[in-house]
Amino acid sequence: MTADGTRVKRIARLATDGGVTIATSESLTSGIVATRLGEGPDAAQWFRGGVIAYQEGVKFDLLGVAEGPVVTAECAEQMASGARKLLGADVVVSATGVGGPEPSEGKPPGTVFLAVVTPTGATVRELALDGDPEEVLHGVASASLGLLEDVLEGDQPDR
Repeated sequence: MTADGTRVKRIARLATDGGVTIATSESLTSGIVATRLGEGPDAAQWFRGGVIAYQEGVKFDLLGVAEGPVVTAECAEQMASGARKLLGADVVVSATGVGGPEPSEGKPPGTVFLAVVTPTGATVRELALDGDPEEVLHGVASASLGLLEDVLEGDQPDR
C-alpha cells in the first residue's frame, strides 16, 4: 500500500472514531485530494465531498475568498472556511498555489499553501516543492493528506 493509501485509511479511522465529517477545497490539485479521500474505507460515512475552485472567480464568488492574490496562506484558510460552511463539514483541507511550469503572482512553481480548518481553528502550512507540474501536484496531494492526518490526530473537533 502507498503512503497516501495508509494515510487515507488512518484518516478514515480517525474520522469514524471521532464522528467527524471531512471535505476538501482544492485549486491546483483539481480534485486529487478528494479522489483519494473518496477511496477511503466507509467514505460515505465521513467524506462530505469537495469544491474544485481552480479559477480565481470561483474562490471569490463561491468560497468567499477576499479578492486579491490567491497564492497566500490567507487564501488557503479562506478556501477551507468557505467550503466548510458550504458543505457542512466539520473539517476541511484546502490547497492553493503554483503548480508550474511558470511562476504565478511572482511566486515560483512549487509554492503552495495548505490549510485545515476545524471548529476550533485553522492550521496553515507553506510548501516549496521541486519537480515538474505532475510531481508538484502529487506532492501537494500527499502533503494535504499528511496535514489533515496530523490535525485529526491532535485536534479531534467537537461536533
